Amino acid sequence: MSTTAELLKGAAELFPDEVVTSAHVRHLDLPFGAGRFALITLDNGFDHTKPTTFGPQSLANLNAAIDQVEQEALAGSIVGAGITGKPFIFAVGADLKGVELLKKHDEALAIGKGGHDVFKRLSALAVPTFAYYNGAAMGGGVEVGLHCSYRTVSKAIPAFSLPEVFLGLVPGWGGCAILPNLIGAERAVSVIIENSLNQNKQLRGKQVFDLGIADALFEGADFLEQSLLWTANVLNGTTEVVRADIDRGEAWDAAVAKGRAIADSKVHGAAPAAYRALEIIAAAKSGDLQAGFDAEDTALADLIMGGELRSGIYAFNLVQKRAKRPAGAPDKSLARPVTKVGVVGAGLMASQLALLFLRRLEVPVVLTDIDQERVDKGVGYVHAEIQKLLGKGRINQDKANRLTALVTGVLDKAEGFADADFIIEAVFEEMSVKQKVFAEVEAVAPAHAILATNTSSLSVSEMASKLQHPERVVGFHFFNPVAILPLLEIVRGEQTDDASLATAFGVAKKLKKTAVLTKDAPAFVVNRILTRFMGEIQNVIDEGTPVVTAEKAIEPLGLPMSPLVLLELVGPAIGLHVSETLNRAFPERFTVSPNLAAVVKAGKRGFYVYNAENGFKPELDPEVAALLVQGDSVLTEEQVRDRVLDAVAQEIGLMLEEGVVAEAQDIDLCLITGAGWPFHLGGITPYLDREGVSERVNGKKFLAPGLASVPA
Repeated sequence: MSTTAELLKGAAELFPDEVVTSAHVRHLDLPFGAGRFALITLDNGFDHTKPTTFGPQSLANLNAAIDQVEQEALAGSIVGAGITGKPFIFAVGADLKGVELLKKHDEALAIGKGGHDVFKRLSALAVPTFAYYNGAAMGGGVEVGLHCSYRTVSKAIPAFSLPEVFLGLVPGWGGCAILPNLIGAERAVSVIIENSLNQNKQLRGKQVFDLGIADALFEGADFLEQSLLWTANVLNGTTEVVRADIDRGEAWDAAVAKGRAIADSKVHGAAPAAYRALEIIAAAKSGDLQAGFDAEDTALADLIMGGELRSGIYAFNLVQKRAKRPAGAPDKSLARPVTKVGVVGAGLMASQLALLFLRRLEVPVVLTDIDQERVDKGVGYVHAEIQKLLGKGRINQDKANRLTALVTGVLDKAEGFADADFIIEAVFEEMSVKQKVFAEVEAVAPAHAILATNTSSLSVSEMASKLQHPERVVGFHFFNPVAILPLLEIVRGEQTDDASLATAFGVAKKLKKTAVLTKDAPAFVVNRILTRFMGEIQNVIDEGTPVVTAEKAIEPLGLPMSPLVLLELVGPAIGLHVSETLNRAFPERFTVSPNLAAVVKAGKRGFYVYNAENGFKPELDPEVAALLVQGDSVLTEEQVRDRVLDAVAQEIGLMLEEGVVAEAQDIDLCLITGAGWPFHLGGITPYLDREGVSERVNGKKFLAPGLASVPA
């Protein structure tokens, strides 16, 4: 039987590049004569921009620190022990770079077992133990604290979570077993399942306290000092910690059932992590923690060797790393400063853009439109949103006044844009309209100003072709809702110069958007893939497959919404317009659905109606059903799915051949950040590789072995 030290030593040899976390032990005399106390501080030697993680050597260091504290506790030289982190960071869990390297089930099992063996020693010490969550805490960082007798949390913590299910894992170092026994199954399911599947929602310090995860809440400024005062009072009996009783009856089972319903609604059984976590939570009802830890070890090892986790880590790396260094972006030193922004149009999209530029750049923003009423409405929208931010306490009165003063509207473009550095149009999606707007703007804008278009599918090069300076036109395509979806497709026209492109990337960074460089090809990246995807769904419906079958066929992918619900969100008219644009460019692959055209002509907002009787679930609108003209070719769900995935794989293969983006990774980054496609698919190309679709359609995989899969 291997000892913990031997297990961790073996694991460390597999991971030579680990950023190692030290576990420093220092001693202090607690106030009020409470006695001598050992404090372990987790620190990887870097500032808060490189958060502390647990790889095998880091776990070994914590294990050695606990060896020391254990001896002191047995000798009676300390009255308690605590654990905290470096400034702003407690610890953010297992080092995913190490997880990526694991090739065998027993290696993965050793990581789970090693973490448990170290962490559970904290609860076995002869003295009470305390976790002081002083900063960001995620995954294993949260779990190490759960093994302590007591916990305090800082009000200043911006991020606290168990994000494992989001990535394709389970909280595997005690989270699934301990948390429901600490705060009850319902709250535990909310933290482990619901928050994770809700785009990895983070908790703040007060929420951690309100949930009962922490026993005390203190201000960030003197957090450790206040925590130690509280610790002294707990140890000398002045402060008694009272926790709510846990309902181990029907409430526990109901919470697990609710978790399954949430998982079904989010991933439709397509990713196993949530279901494995729920199995462990269900079994934790008995209160047998060791059985729970053993189940966590097995689940962790199984999932580490599965494709969903590898896709999840790949997706996480895209969003955290590739997104910060966009492929093909020019040198940032070429970027010009932007001190004023102009927005052509004052409709909803234009107003959302104005608000975003205003909040992130904090420079003057001026809107124009064809009449005063529209201008006033656009400026009014921005002012109202600023007031909402003030009401929610997101900004103070001074900031609200400043932002309100910075946004204005004028009818005369010459007056509004004469000193603007960056001008973006968000007018009707019609080439002649956009060319006319750009001609008017070029006549009055400074020579250095960037002219950006928010077009979703039209040619940026054609838009710029009649200008005197087409080199300063760049595509700047946002996704709706602008405030939520991170993606920004930056489109290089045929004549766009490096300085204009660099400025666009500089602005994108200040807007806190994920910028991906794309060639000026029809519908760019996301809309081209989604239109091919949706087009194939519409084709099978037009040919005779029932709507419900076509929709259900896609459920196993676990997409955020079904194709026809997505069409409703986008708007059938916009969907039709983009399909017409792509049909003109690629008539052999992109069709224009006569049924979709009929739905648009009838003025319908989508295929579905929602009513209270059926719990607002989507039901085919009888009026739409009456419009549908279908053939007699009926496919099964599996046939529909194969056809749709084959079409997507073919389109991505062609886009990569055309050089629309640098690599398959950029396609995946776009789908994750612009369409909300799930991490467990890795965007889409890892899934297509894993399911054999890529090779069936294109004769090869999109990604190199080990990139989003278990290394050979």
